[in-house]
Amino acid sequence: MNSHYTIVIQWSDEDRCFVVSLPEWGEFCHTHGDTYEEALKNAQEVLELLIESSLEEGKRLPEPKTRGKSFQVA
Repeated sequence: MNSHYTIVIQWSDEDRCFVVSLPEWGEFCHTHGDTYEEALKNAQEVLELLIESSLEEGKRLPEPKTRGKSFQVA
């Protein structure tokens, strides 16, 4: 799925894993992974589910935050 939502991945010493935030979807929308790659994969899966369920329920999708140039990870 091609979306332009923000994915923030940060290492957490406390959790000993990479923690992911999806800010457009609310402050409690998080996932994680033991590696950066796993965290990104989990984030992409969560985003797909959020978009899919929102569309099925007839809800509006949040507006993607944009800031200058961006890149897309496939």
